Amino acid sequence: MRKNVVAGNWKMNTTLQEGVKLAEDVNEALKNVDAKCDVVICVPFTHLASVNAVIDPAKLGLGAENCADHVKGAYTGEISAPMVASTGATYVILGHSERRQYYGETSETLKEKVNLALANNLTPIFCIGEVLEQRENGSYLEVVKSQIEEALFELSAEDFSKLILAYEPVWAIGTGKTATDDQAQEMHAFIRGVIADKYGKEVADNTSILYGGSCKPSNAKALFAKPDVDGGLIGGAALEAESFMGIVTAF
Repeated sequence: MRKNVVAGNWKMNTTLQEGVKLAEDVNEALKNVDAKCDVVICVPFTHLASVNAVIDPAKLGLGAENCADHVKGAYTGEISAPMVASTGATYVILGHSERRQYYGETSETLKEKVNLALANNLTPIFCIGEVLEQRENGSYLEVVKSQIEEALFELSAEDFSKLILAYEPVWAIGTGKTATDDQAQEMHAFIRGVIADKYGKEVADNTSILYGGSCKPSNAKALFAKPDVDGGLIGGAALEAESFMGIVTAF
């Protein structure tokens, strides 16, 4: 049975001290909640080891927001998958729309990142999604299908089964817009069908697919009630423990 997951993506927010305090607050809040989902926080590289020291890994998973497409070497400023794993993190976000848009990440690059993450026992939270123009011109299903096929379909069924997918309607990130419950369900069901066509129904049924577009405590319950929406990749609402927990408890 696939898992429900709520993962926070802090992006380029919080100093180290602020981040440790936020992690402590989330960790403390989880002590008093019987969470019906796996809870993960993905934090800036600078925070990973310090946050790992203050959280209960049985209650709260830890992830990075990215990793490099090389193991080591002369790549100034990059952080490799082995480095991420050495901090105690067990998840990594890959293919986020901001990485694709601002840093030119391609499917070929992401293919390498996914392989290195898996080789270092990191669970990739792999992001896919369309921009507003693609939503409006009707090409959004084909765009998302291509993103999955080009980056992930060389994986074995066993390795693909280790991934979490996150659907991001890029037009709904930070804009205040949100895909309707039905729009989210349509895309998530479509994604599951694409996986089933390649790897079979069992793999598809066991793949967690998160919604990642302005998910908040006010809309999380309705989104999560949809049969193919298995949780959320949370941006702004993950930067306060109270609002993040409002989403965690929506299950």
